[in-house]
Amino acid sequence: MALLQHLKDRFHRDKVTLQLHDIQALILRSRPEPYVGIHAMLHVDEAEGGRDLIARLAKHIPSADDWTGDLNAWTGVAISHAGLKALGLPDSALASFPLPFRQGMAQRAEQLRDFGENAPETWEEAYQGERLHIALTIYAEDKAALDEAVDKAMGELRASSGVTLVGTHEFGADEEAKNPFGFRDGISQPVVQGAGVEPPPGGGRALAPGEFILGENSESGQPVAMPEPPELGRNGSFVVLRKYDSRPGAFNDFVRQHASGEQEQEKLAAKLVGRWRSGAPLNLSPEHDDEALGADPQRNNDFDFKGDERGLVCPHAAHMRRLNPRGTSLTILTDENIHRIIRRPSTFGPKWTPALTASDDGGEPRGIYFIFISARAYDTIEFLQQEWINRGNFLDLGKERDPVVGLHEEPGTFTIPEQPVRRRIDGVTTFNRLRGGEYLFMPSLTALRWIGEAGWKY
Repeated sequence: MALLQHLKDRFHRDKVTLQLHDIQALILRSRPEPYVGIHAMLHVDEAEGGRDLIARLAKHIPSADDWTGDLNAWTGVAISHAGLKALGLPDSALASFPLPFRQGMAQRAEQLRDFGENAPETWEEAYQGERLHIALTIYAEDKAALDEAVDKAMGELRASSGVTLVGTHEFGADEEAKNPFGFRDGISQPVVQGAGVEPPPGGGRALAPGEFILGENSESGQPVAMPEPPELGRNGSFVVLRKYDSRPGAFNDFVRQHASGEQEQEKLAAKLVGRWRSGAPLNLSPEHDDEALGADPQRNNDFDFKGDERGLVCPHAAHMRRLNPRGTSLTILTDENIHRIIRRPSTFGPKWTPALTASDDGGEPRGIYFIFISARAYDTIEFLQQEWINRGNFLDLGKERDPVVGLHEEPGTFTIPEQPVRRRIDGVTTFNRLRGGEYLFMPSLTALRWIGEAGWKY
């Protein structure tokens, strides 16, 4: 729980200007470390029964108000556009949502570059045919706390009617909080103005709350377009959910093929990601991993890429540098601050080991739920997929794609700037295969009650 304690230490209630009591905790509260949890996917068969379940679940969803509370588990609820329709919301409310959200993730495959083995027709059943209406997520600090929270949620489901459970998936990570490739995850998170939390070293300035909370002013000085009526839209946010099966064995094989000896292999892996496995960034520890640095939230994010314009320390093509350029000079100019996201990734499957090979990737699934929250979530993921992940023009890298999460329909290239000449490594393949996803709306607690009570009827 060191991460949450670090968060508590930076919280100052006298700096709060947001309506934290109305915002779901999962939007602004980081997960614990270690953590366990479950994702449950629900389909609404009958509107009245679905609304009854929403009303029941709302009682168990904590707000972001009690940052210093001792919650050992917390639940979040998000709803797809098809789900809102199935719950019986009026046409005027449904039409007030942005077009990408109304269409849903599968219909946005062209914009998301979800082709080939990532195409929607290959997804798991729970994510096909607009089956996912309600996504319920529970994070907990241990199995006992998770079981208690799951019993409450499933009890409400059993007490309701007209809702079908179409899938569940448990996840979790130990105190190292490492992803399927053995790298510490979830380090870099934006700080939201008005949430009462001071930025950590290297966290950058706090961003306008409207980048994450609907109804508040964004970086442009105006609120992002909000669903109507205000009872529905205000204090909510949008969520991108993408489930990936990971191929850590293929990643290991690639590293072994192109580097000799354990030390050089670890260095190449760090170049691909931008951090060492401990979480220590290359720009603070260029030659070797530093576990103490990686574990220290006061230091492990306190850097930028100034002074490394050529990418000699952290390659421009590295996964981390692509998704958070941190002042890198971009060929295609972009305001980085309107593409920042609150990440809530959840890892599943056995832990990474250096002995894994590609032959192990067909065994027990390993992977990650890539979940992020933003008032511009659908625009941001489509921009990231089109420009920063599946292209390289913004960094003068041509067709070169993200080496970790990019879709490589043909073996790709990874460029490492070196002196006197850069090194190009061929044979990058798809290390994370998309298995499903959806665009979701995470309503405020007021909105959940409004939906549960069919407030538009009164």
